[in-house]
Amino acid sequence: MANIYNLFKFLEDKEGIKIPLKVKIIYSPDTLTPDDLEVGGNIDLEGTPITSLPDGLKVEGYLYLKGSKITSLPDDLKVGGSLDLEDTPITSLPSGLKVEGYLDLGGTKITSLPDGLEVGGGLDLEGTPITSLPSGLKVGGYLDLQGTKITSLPDGLKVGGNLDLSYTPITSLPDGLKVRGSLDLENTPLSQKYTEPEIRKMIEGKGGEVKKDIYL
Repeated sequence: MANIYNLFKFLEDKEGIKIPLKVKIIYSPDTLTPDDLEVGGNIDLEGTPITSLPDGLKVEGYLYLKGSKITSLPDDLKVGGSLDLEDTPITSLPSGLKVEGYLDLGGTKITSLPDGLEVGGGLDLEGTPITSLPSGLKVGGYLDLQGTKITSLPDGLKVGGNLDLSYTPITSLPDGLKVRGSLDLENTPLSQKYTEPEIRKMIEGKGGEVKKDIYL
Protein backbone atom coordinates (compact mmCIF):
# COMPACT_ATOMS: atom_id res chain seq x y z
CA MET A 1 0.00 0.00 0.00
CA ALA A 2 1.27 3.45 -0.83
CA ASN A 3 1.93 5.63 2.21
CA ILE A 4 3.05 9.05 3.30
CA TYR A 5 6.64 8.39 2.20
CA ASN A 6 5.52 8.20 -1.43
CA LEU A 7 4.06 11.67 -1.12
CA PHE A 8 7.15 13.08 0.57
CA LYS A 9 9.42 11.58 -2.10
CA PHE A 10 7.21 13.10 -4.78
CA LEU A 11 7.46 16.50 -3.11
CA GLU A 12 11.18 16.26 -2.37
CA ASP A 13 11.94 15.36 -6.00
CA LYS A 14 9.72 18.18 -7.22
CA GLU A 15 10.80 20.92 -4.83
CA GLY A 16 14.35 19.81 -3.99
CA ILE A 17 13.77 20.10 -0.24
CA LYS A 18 13.63 17.69 2.67
CA ILE A 19 10.16 17.40 4.26
CA PRO A 20 9.97 15.80 7.73
CA LEU A 21 7.17 13.38 8.65
CA LYS A 22 4.03 14.62 10.42
CA VAL A 23 4.33 18.27 9.53
CA LYS A 24 2.04 20.65 7.72
CA ILE A 25 2.26 20.16 3.95
CA ILE A 26 1.99 23.29 1.83
CA TYR A 27 2.66 22.96 -1.88
CA SER A 28 1.04 23.46 -5.26
CA PRO A 29 0.97 20.33 -7.44
CA ASP A 30 -1.47 19.78 -10.28
CA THR A 31 -2.33 16.35 -8.88
CA LEU A 32 -2.05 14.52 -5.57
CA THR A 33 -0.88 10.91 -5.88
CA PRO A 34 -0.88 7.93 -5.30
CA ASP A 35 -4.06 6.02 -4.37
CA ASP A 36 -4.55 4.65 -0.83
CA LEU A 37 -2.49 7.51 0.56
CA GLU A 38 -2.35 7.92 4.35
CA VAL A 39 -1.20 11.30 5.62
CA GLY A 40 -0.19 11.57 9.27
CA GLY A 41 -0.35 15.36 9.37
CA ASN A 42 -2.20 18.09 7.50
CA ILE A 43 -2.62 18.92 3.82
CA ASP A 44 -2.96 22.53 2.73
CA LEU A 45 -3.82 23.02 -0.96
CA GLU A 46 -5.37 26.48 -0.77
CA GLY A 47 -5.63 28.18 -4.14
CA THR A 48 -3.90 25.38 -6.06
CA PRO A 49 -4.99 24.08 -9.51
CA ILE A 50 -5.68 20.62 -8.10
CA THR A 51 -9.06 19.23 -9.27
CA SER A 52 -9.25 15.77 -7.64
CA LEU A 53 -7.83 13.63 -4.83
CA PRO A 54 -6.68 9.98 -4.90
CA ASP A 55 -8.99 7.11 -3.95
CA GLY A 56 -8.64 5.78 -0.41
CA LEU A 57 -7.18 9.01 0.97
CA LYS A 58 -6.99 9.25 4.76
CA VAL A 59 -5.82 12.43 6.49
CA GLU A 60 -5.18 12.43 10.24
CA GLY A 61 -5.10 16.22 10.46
CA TYR A 62 -6.98 18.83 8.48
CA LEU A 63 -7.50 18.98 4.71
CA TYR A 64 -7.50 22.60 3.52
CA LEU A 65 -8.77 23.06 -0.04
CA LYS A 66 -10.16 26.60 0.17
CA GLY A 67 -10.13 28.39 -3.17
CA SER A 68 -8.70 25.39 -5.04
CA LYS A 69 -10.09 23.99 -8.31
CA ILE A 70 -11.29 20.79 -6.64
CA THR A 71 -14.44 19.46 -8.34
CA SER A 72 -14.89 16.11 -6.58
CA LEU A 73 -13.82 14.09 -3.55
CA PRO A 74 -13.14 10.32 -3.46
CA ASP A 75 -15.68 7.95 -1.89
CA ASP A 76 -15.09 7.07 1.77
CA LEU A 77 -12.72 9.99 2.34
CA LYS A 78 -11.67 10.16 6.00
CA VAL A 79 -10.47 13.42 7.57
CA GLY A 80 -9.39 13.37 11.24
CA GLY A 81 -9.41 17.16 11.51
CA SER A 82 -11.38 19.73 9.55
CA LEU A 83 -12.20 19.86 5.84
CA ASP A 84 -12.30 23.31 4.24
CA LEU A 85 -13.91 23.52 0.79
CA GLU A 86 -14.88 27.17 0.94
CA ASP A 87 -15.07 28.93 -2.44
CA THR A 88 -14.37 25.79 -4.49
CA PRO A 89 -16.47 24.72 -7.53
CA ILE A 90 -17.50 21.47 -5.84
CA THR A 91 -21.22 20.62 -6.23
CA SER A 92 -21.62 17.36 -4.27
CA LEU A 93 -20.01 15.23 -1.57
CA PRO A 94 -19.21 11.48 -1.80
CA SER A 95 -20.82 8.66 0.12
CA GLY A 96 -19.01 7.47 3.23
CA LEU A 97 -17.43 10.86 3.95
CA LYS A 98 -16.31 11.24 7.58
CA VAL A 99 -15.07 14.54 9.00
CA GLU A 100 -14.06 14.69 12.67
CA GLY A 101 -13.66 18.47 12.75
CA TYR A 102 -15.65 21.17 10.99
CA LEU A 103 -16.79 21.02 7.36
CA ASP A 104 -16.78 24.39 5.57
CA LEU A 105 -18.82 24.50 2.35
CA GLY A 106 -19.49 28.23 2.37
CA GLY A 107 -19.43 29.83 -1.06
CA THR A 108 -19.62 26.50 -2.92
CA LYS A 109 -22.25 25.30 -5.40
CA ILE A 110 -23.30 22.39 -3.16
CA THR A 111 -26.91 21.42 -3.85
CA SER A 112 -27.16 18.22 -1.76
CA LEU A 113 -25.45 16.23 0.99
CA PRO A 114 -25.12 12.41 1.19
CA ASP A 115 -27.43 10.46 3.49
CA GLY A 116 -25.93 9.64 6.86
CA LEU A 117 -23.27 12.37 6.72
CA GLU A 118 -21.47 12.75 10.06
CA VAL A 119 -19.57 15.91 10.97
CA GLY A 120 -17.85 16.01 14.35
CA GLY A 121 -17.59 19.79 14.48
CA GLY A 122 -19.48 22.57 12.74
CA LEU A 123 -21.07 22.47 9.29
CA ASP A 124 -21.02 25.72 7.32
CA LEU A 125 -23.38 25.98 4.32
CA GLU A 126 -23.84 29.73 4.36
CA GLY A 127 -24.87 31.17 1.01
CA THR A 128 -24.94 27.85 -0.86
CA PRO A 129 -27.83 26.88 -3.19
CA ILE A 130 -28.74 23.85 -1.07
CA THR A 131 -32.51 23.42 -0.52
CA SER A 132 -32.73 20.40 1.81
CA LEU A 133 -30.72 18.31 4.25
CA PRO A 134 -30.45 14.49 4.24
CA SER A 135 -31.96 12.14 6.77
CA GLY A 136 -29.55 10.88 9.41
CA LEU A 137 -27.43 14.04 9.33
CA LYS A 138 -25.31 14.38 12.50
CA VAL A 139 -23.62 17.66 13.38
CA GLY A 140 -21.53 17.77 16.54
CA GLY A 141 -21.04 21.54 16.48
CA TYR A 142 -22.79 24.48 14.84
CA LEU A 143 -24.94 24.30 11.70
CA ASP A 144 -24.86 27.49 9.61
CA LEU A 145 -27.59 27.68 6.96
CA GLN A 146 -27.74 31.47 6.76
CA GLY A 147 -28.84 32.75 3.37
CA THR A 148 -29.47 29.30 1.86
CA LYS A 149 -32.61 28.11 0.04
CA ILE A 150 -33.47 25.68 2.85
CA THR A 151 -37.25 25.26 3.24
CA SER A 152 -37.31 22.38 5.77
CA LEU A 153 -35.15 20.33 8.12
CA PRO A 154 -35.14 16.52 8.58
CA ASP A 155 -37.08 15.04 11.51
CA GLY A 156 -35.02 14.32 14.60
CA LEU A 157 -32.18 16.66 13.64
CA LYS A 158 -29.74 17.24 16.51
CA VAL A 159 -27.24 20.07 16.45
CA GLY A 160 -24.44 20.18 19.03
CA GLY A 161 -23.91 23.93 18.78
CA ASN A 162 -25.72 26.91 17.27
CA LEU A 163 -28.30 26.59 14.49
CA ASP A 164 -28.43 29.61 12.16
CA LEU A 165 -31.49 29.75 9.90
CA SER A 166 -31.48 33.50 9.37
CA TYR A 167 -32.38 34.86 5.95
CA THR A 168 -33.79 31.51 4.75
CA PRO A 169 -37.30 30.78 3.40
CA ILE A 170 -37.85 28.02 5.98
CA THR A 171 -41.50 27.80 7.07
CA SER A 172 -41.53 25.00 9.68
CA LEU A 173 -39.34 23.18 12.18
CA PRO A 174 -39.32 19.36 12.40
CA ASP A 175 -40.47 17.12 15.22
CA GLY A 176 -37.71 16.22 17.65
CA LEU A 177 -35.41 19.11 16.77
CA LYS A 178 -32.75 19.61 19.44
CA VAL A 179 -30.24 22.46 19.51
CA ARG A 180 -27.61 22.79 22.23
CA GLY A 181 -26.61 26.36 21.38
CA SER A 182 -28.53 29.34 20.04
CA LEU A 183 -31.32 29.17 17.47
CA ASP A 184 -31.30 32.07 14.99
CA LEU A 185 -34.59 32.67 13.13
CA GLU A 186 -33.99 36.28 12.16
CA ASN A 187 -35.64 37.37 8.92
CA THR A 188 -37.41 34.05 8.33
CA PRO A 189 -41.15 33.22 8.14
CA LEU A 190 -40.60 31.28 11.39
CA SER A 191 -39.86 34.39 13.42
CA GLN A 192 -43.59 35.13 13.58
CA LYS A 193 -44.81 31.52 13.73
CA TYR A 194 -43.30 30.36 17.03
CA THR A 195 -43.36 31.99 20.43
CA GLU A 196 -40.20 32.33 22.45
CA PRO A 197 -41.28 29.60 24.94
CA GLU A 198 -41.99 27.20 22.06
CA ILE A 199 -38.57 27.80 20.60
CA ARG A 200 -36.83 27.48 23.96
CA LYS A 201 -38.22 23.94 24.31
CA MET A 202 -36.07 23.01 21.34
CA ILE A 203 -32.90 24.30 22.97
CA GLU A 204 -31.12 21.80 25.21
CA GLY A 205 -28.12 23.79 26.39
CA LYS A 206 -28.42 25.98 29.46
CA GLY A 207 -28.29 29.63 28.58
CA GLY A 208 -29.26 28.94 24.97
CA GLU A 209 -30.17 32.05 23.03
CA VAL A 210 -33.18 32.63 20.78
CA LYS A 211 -32.84 35.13 17.97
CA LYS A 212 -35.90 36.25 16.03
CA ASP A 213 -36.42 39.58 14.30
CA ILE A 214 -35.06 41.16 17.46
CA TYR A 215 -32.79 39.72 20.17
CA LEU A 216 -34.89 38.17 22.93
